[in-house]
Formats: sequence, C-alpha cells, structure tokens
Amino acid sequence: MASAPPLEISGAVGHAPPPPSYEEAMIAGPQYSQGAPIHPPPGYSKAPPAPYPPQATYPTQGYTHMYSPPPPGPPVTTPVVSVQTVYVQPGVSFGELPVQAYCPHCAQSVLTRLEYNSGTMTWLTCAGLFIFGCIYGCCLIPFCVDCLKDVTHRCPNCTSVLGVYKRL
Repeated sequence: MASAPPLEISGAVGHAPPPPSYEEAMIAGPQYSQGAPIHPPPGYSKAPPAPYPPQATYPTQGYTHMYSPPPPGPPVTTPVVSVQTVYVQPGVSFGELPVQAYCPHCAQSVLTRLEYNSGTMTWLTCAGLFIFGCIYGCCLIPFCVDCLKDVTHRCPNCTSVLGVYKRL
C-alpha cells in the first residue's frame, strides 16, 4: 500500500508564515508548494474522458429579419369620413330681443344683431284690417310695426344667421 510523503514541519505548529504583500506576489509570480511534485498514477490520462460525444459545429449565419414585409400589392386606402358639426346652444332661446350667443362660423361669442322680416303674423293682421274697413291704406300699417314681424338673429361680425324667431 502506498503512503503519503512525510509532512514537513517548519516553525511552530499551527502558525503559518504571513502571506507576501501584493507587490512581492506580483514580482515573484505564482507560488507553489515546495513539496515533491505529484505525479498521476500509472494508467491515468491527463484529460478526463468526454461524457458526451463531440458535437458538430455549425457555420455562423448572417442576421435575417424574423418577419419579412408583406409583398407589394394595391395600396391600402382608408375611407374618407365627412363629419358635420352641429352646435347646440343650451339655454339660448331666440326671441324679439338680442341675445348673447356663440357664432360657429367666426368662433366668437357675440350679441346678436336683429333683422325684421314680414311673416305670417304681419300678413294676417293686414288681411284683418282690410276686412274690417281699413281700405284706404290703414291695412298696410302692420308692415311698419316691428312687433308684428318675424325676427332673424345674425352675427354682427360675419352676418351669418344664428337663429330665427317666428311670431306664428
């Protein structure tokens, strides 16, 4: 039976010499134990046997995109949607007096300008006066009185119609 080489004891038992400083270790290079060289036993190879058979190396491949762009075809067009904006002014009721309103054409908050037009009430009043004997021009008086006419509310900036008040 083989036995290990004898243990060399130098100095006190249990106390190892201090390790070298960093500079000493860098200058001296790696330090190995100064014992006898260890030789492998007979029949021992230096490299352990490979646990798996060697694998074939594959050639490196160039980078390719994972997804290719779709093939060219007719261009995709989106349908054009026409949008009509309706402005609803809550609480605004057009009457015979000017009102504060929002003009969607010039995007301003304005006080409306009034325009009077002869409407149904004007013509009925004229016909009634004619029937009751006002033949000599008195039946035309309703066309001069604004309180019998319809009222059109216009924007003072762009003169667009904002609302209409009809008497009948």
